[in-house]
Amino acid sequence: MKLYKIFLYAFLFIGIFSSCEDDLNIDLEDDDDLLAEDVFSTPDAYDRAIGGVYANLSVVGLDGPGNSNIAGIDAGTGQYVRGLFNLQNLSTDETIWTFENDPGIRQIQRNSWDANNVVVLGFWARATFQISLVNEFLRQTTDEKLDDRGVSGDLRSTIRAYRAEARVLRALANYHLLDLFRRAPFATENDPVGFTRVPEIAGQELFNYIEQELLAVDADLLDVAPGNTANYGRANKGVAKMILAKLYLNAGVYLGAENQRYADCLTTCQEIIGSGYSLTPDYLNNFNADNDTNGAQNEIIFPVIADGTSVRNFGGAGIIIQGQQNARSGFQPTPQSLGVGGFGNLYRIRRQFGELFVTDVLFQNDTRNTVVTQDIELDDMGGIVTQEDRPIEINDISDTSGGYLLAKYSNITSTGEPGKDATFVDTDFPLFRLADVYLMYAEAQLRGGGGDRTTALGFVNALRERAFGNALANISDANLTLDFILDERARELHWECHRRQDLIRFGNYTGSTYNWTYKGGPQNGSAISENFALFPVPESSRSANPNLGQNPGF
Repeated sequence: MKLYKIFLYAFLFIGIFSSCEDDLNIDLEDDDDLLAEDVFSTPDAYDRAIGGVYANLSVVGLDGPGNSNIAGIDAGTGQYVRGLFNLQNLSTDETIWTFENDPGIRQIQRNSWDANNVVVLGFWARATFQISLVNEFLRQTTDEKLDDRGVSGDLRSTIRAYRAEARVLRALANYHLLDLFRRAPFATENDPVGFTRVPEIAGQELFNYIEQELLAVDADLLDVAPGNTANYGRANKGVAKMILAKLYLNAGVYLGAENQRYADCLTTCQEIIGSGYSLTPDYLNNFNADNDTNGAQNEIIFPVIADGTSVRNFGGAGIIIQGQQNARSGFQPTPQSLGVGGFGNLYRIRRQFGELFVTDVLFQNDTRNTVVTQDIELDDMGGIVTQEDRPIEINDISDTSGGYLLAKYSNITSTGEPGKDATFVDTDFPLFRLADVYLMYAEAQLRGGGGDRTTALGFVNALRERAFGNALANISDANLTLDFILDERARELHWECHRRQDLIRFGNYTGSTYNWTYKGGPQNGSAISENFALFPVPESSRSANPNLGQNPGF
């Protein structure tokens, strides 16, 4: 099953139910009521139904990229990856959004959010909607339902795998809610449709639920098969183990220092590494328009699918690629650019992140260093006219001449061809990659999780050899420290929705141990209180469901 092939039809599945929470109102494609038995009247309906669950990670509704099925939220703000990026990256030292008068943005990038922030609501709503989609898929695929419909044989086995994948996708949404909010509405397929007045699940209980779900479905999931394009993008055994590894790596943050799970993290990383994934030789192939076929599919453990003609949204890799471009000088897409038009000047990087690359001449040879320190002006024919050095400081967020740019993602293929569309990209977002597993193994080993230090060093140096093209930048055993791992994670995994989580785990997010540009508000940065290690449960969601608690300080 190629998931992106069925995305155009997948959201018909949403029509068999609607959410009961006020901020999750679903509009159907037409005025006809879709009954479950009508939807599941043919065998391929189950493909479309599970496709609808996957599609919620990519698209926002039935009527194109500009119309969200979540009422009251901008279609871009409510896209899953864009919401995750805003909370995990925009709230850190890695990037800043130029137009901070856009609703909710100033609070996020200056670490001053509250329970009415629309960006926070956008992700909470999308993640909880994902849980609702999974629950309904599971309700409609029970043994009793399949017996009633006369489903048997190979289709029944296929549906069993789909059910396991759906539970992984529900665990993924709950994992993100645990990481960002430490709590979630607790609804399963055994509960009535909707989230109104369902119980809350939080902390240790939520952690245990996610872990148990992922362990329980392992036998029914597809094996890891890198390079198998027919099953590309599916939630297989590797995806489930990846969520577990992230869960274990951060257990001390989620549950308290006395509940570290570094040994479990390291063991799970070993299982992932031994399951057949491999690094693509070219780092940037992970982030361009054919990353589903250019070899990166062997490294990407779980992508969020995009396609310029059929899977369109104003989030994912698309908004990042468009936002990387500097429109100040009229920069327009050409075969030499990033392969998109539309927006520009959205993102720049903050000084502290840029210094991880540009203050050491060594990193000028690092292929992961896509930091752009110059404006490039083009004439009408696309030729370069001038190059002007840019200052690393952002003295005025609205002045786009300050701050370095980034050019990590691209809507150009590995062979230099532009994507199918100049607005909506073909580039899949790599939510999880093998490179992260290498670095998690090394960190867990350094934190006392067992394993082998020489092996950990080898994993780190494998990433550096790929980045530099040789072993000259390899580090020695003496250089393998936790501080180095934190910086190397930024160099390898920047703009992939990990930075906030990493800074918190290393004790560098709240307080004043590490201040970055505009942290807490002022240009030079300032301390932020401990409550900003979490986001608040949106007030509108708590009004709809009084059983939801709130995080301290909000």
